[in-house]
Formats: sequence, C-alpha cells, structure tokens
Amino acid sequence: MNAAGHHHGMSHMGRNSTMPPYHHSSPTASHDHGGGGDMMMMPMTFYFGYKNVELLFSGLVINTPGEMAGAFVAIFLLAMFYEGLKIARESLLRKSQVSIRYNSMPVPGPNGTILMETHKTVGQQMLSFPHLLQTVLHIFQVVISYFLMLIFMTYNGYLCIAVAAGAGTGYFLFSWKKAVVVDITEHCH
Repeated sequence: MNAAGHHHGMSHMGRNSTMPPYHHSSPTASHDHGGGGDMMMMPMTFYFGYKNVELLFSGLVINTPGEMAGAFVAIFLLAMFYEGLKIARESLLRKSQVSIRYNSMPVPGPNGTILMETHKTVGQQMLSFPHLLQTVLHIFQVVISYFLMLIFMTYNGYLCIAVAAGAGTGYFLFSWKKAVVVDITEHCH
C-alpha cells in the first residue's frame, strides 16, 4: 500500500467509517476540532471550540465567537421551549378531555355489607380537534427532541451546556405548576 493509499484509508477507517470516500484532508484535519482542513470529521470526544462547528445543517457552520454565542442563546431557548411544550401538552390534554363517564359497581364490604365503588373514566375521541392538535404538537415535540439530541452529539462543550442549561431552566420555569397539580389530585379520589 502506498503512502497516499495508507493516508486515505486511515482518515476514514480510523475515526468514522461512514464518511464518503471522496473527501480529502490534511493529516491533521481529522483531529483538529478548530478547523484547518476541508473535511469535517465528527468528533468523538467533548471539546470546546468555535471554528468549523456544523450545526444540524451543512450550511449552518459556526466560525466566530459571536456566532457561537448566538447559537448558544438559540439552543438554550429551544431547549427551554421544549420543556414548556411538554408541560403545555399535558395541560391541554387535561383541559380537552371531552367525555367523562362514571361507573358505579357494588363491592362486598366488611361484615357482609355492600359498598358502592365509583370509577371515573376520562377520554377523548380520536377524530376530534383536541386529539388532532395533540398529534401535531407531539410531532413537533419529537422533532425538537431529536434536534436537541443531535446538537448534543456534536460533542461541542458550549452547545452541550446550552442544551442542558435550557432544559434545566425550562423545567424550573414550567414544571412547578405540574408538580402542584399532581400533588393535589393524588389525594382526591
């Protein structure tokens, strides 16, 4: 194997075997997270850098500290929005439950007595606006969650911190009402 063939094989098999074979790079480009080559290898360890950081789309590349700061804020807000969307969907579901049915049935009690046990069944129809809205919001929530996961998988420390901090802030701001509601309803049967 000649030197060019050896270099070509190492740059693709050593780090990421899914890269197309038509990319070429300098010997240091595959290990340089700050840029330096025209081939973008996916890093496999956490790093802090702001040069040549691809963000979800091939045309969206961070190259300056200002762009990284902007991306940090946008990702922070997206993660915060994701947490708010989860809570909003639960709240909407509680408000849009359309059919409430009560079923009472006798059950044997102590000393031969009969007790009436009541069950409350809450549901919604499949072909209804609330359920269609929940479906659309669910799709939106799934897409955002995968975007956040892919952003975290860039291994860029700044972007990972933005995802975690945004999710934590969103949970802090939006889920305290949920915790109170769950706590109250647990005691009401």
